[in-house]
Amino acid sequence: MGNENRSTTPSSTAFQEFVGQQWADRTDAPAQLRESAQAAVNRRTALSLAYPGQRLVFAAGAEKTRSNDTSYPYRAHSDFAYLTGWGSSSEPDAVLVLEPTADGHEAVLYFRAPAGRDSDEFYANPAIGEFWIGPRPSLEYVATELGLTTRDLSELDASFGEAGNPTDLAQHLSEMRLVKDDYEIAQMRLAIEATARGFSDITRVLPMIAGNPRGERIIEGAFASRARLEGNDVGYGTIAAAGPHACILHWVKNDGTVNAGDLVLIDAGVELDSLYTADITRTLPVSGRFNPVQRKVYEAVLEAADAAFAIVKPGITFNEVHKAAMAVIARKTAEWGLLPVSAEESLKPENQHHRRYMVHGTSHHLGLDVHDCAAARREMYMDGVVTEGMIFTIEPGLYFQPDDLTVPVDLRGIGVRIEDDILVTATGAENLSRDIPRTVADVEAWLSPAPRAARRKK
Repeated sequence: MGNENRSTTPSSTAFQEFVGQQWADRTDAPAQLRESAQAAVNRRTALSLAYPGQRLVFAAGAEKTRSNDTSYPYRAHSDFAYLTGWGSSSEPDAVLVLEPTADGHEAVLYFRAPAGRDSDEFYANPAIGEFWIGPRPSLEYVATELGLTTRDLSELDASFGEAGNPTDLAQHLSEMRLVKDDYEIAQMRLAIEATARGFSDITRVLPMIAGNPRGERIIEGAFASRARLEGNDVGYGTIAAAGPHACILHWVKNDGTVNAGDLVLIDAGVELDSLYTADITRTLPVSGRFNPVQRKVYEAVLEAADAAFAIVKPGITFNEVHKAAMAVIARKTAEWGLLPVSAEESLKPENQHHRRYMVHGTSHHLGLDVHDCAAARREMYMDGVVTEGMIFTIEPGLYFQPDDLTVPVDLRGIGVRIEDDILVTATGAENLSRDIPRTVADVEAWLSPAPRAARRKK
């Protein structure tokens, strides 16, 4: 039956003839070659050299059903976006084929071209019809935008399947994506700048939501508005975790009260139309100032983050960043009497008692995916050599569960994470998110009434 039992689309011959006539000629703006197109050419060329003589197929993916006949917002597969540069305007079900030639590969992009207004697709197909979702791009338009040969999806040989791809292709692409090109670095800077504005939006609503039964969702909504205004969407489900919810690492229900005197941990990132995303965490005192216990925990986490950042440079191994942060976390938790052994003993691989209070890793790569390059081999990722052009997070934390009897009562229910996005340079590293306040003094100044009033006047 599907949705036929509620369809009222006219089907008479008279209607079909009438609806297909007397439409003004459309004069679309001329297509321009996208900035992303040349970067995508370079990536396809590198991939071609690695797989001579082999057909390579990359699907954008289909829309996914949310409920009955409604779909989730569409987002193309990251590898497809990486190799085409199409981003948020990618058409569902599109396929990129790299067809082997004598001197490399020919790239052909297949997608479903729009039907004319004399077809019933125009008005009767809610999935792709122009009356329902608006105009879709022509083959010619996309060919000019992306510098690619384009063909209608109906011309794609059904035998072209991703199942025929080399088994290591996803791994190879993940490892290519470990080092960002100039276009990607520029996009990441823009995503982080937009995210910074989203955090500033949060600071404006924060004083007004204390005690609201679902105040966490007001925070989430404030950031989502910025993400939709300046980008495609949020890069992942925003974490707006107040009070003890901050001890739940992936708290995305965001249905809790934001109480005066609590900390609120906010982990959020804007995803641009290019699909590159930021990933930043700040932990803010709802009342504008940290109390002494909150300050102690916050400054310990900040010290761990700074220690990790200080060692970042080309030539170290990626897992050394985590070790530098953990040395601080072990020392602090030992100083506070939380460990049954010394910090030195706890840091031994066979012990790790301090990890009770920070079970996650310190860093992950970042780019088209919030946890980027996930298919890369361990020897290229966690045990890999840090290289100029890599972008990754540094995000230590301390989480004292509200029912954890190993910690004093005044620590229970406190969760703090500070996360920044780091670019590896030729001689060291740049904190791309450094302009988002992160020290105790800067955070308190950021949240003080006077700066907020000044921002409102602007």
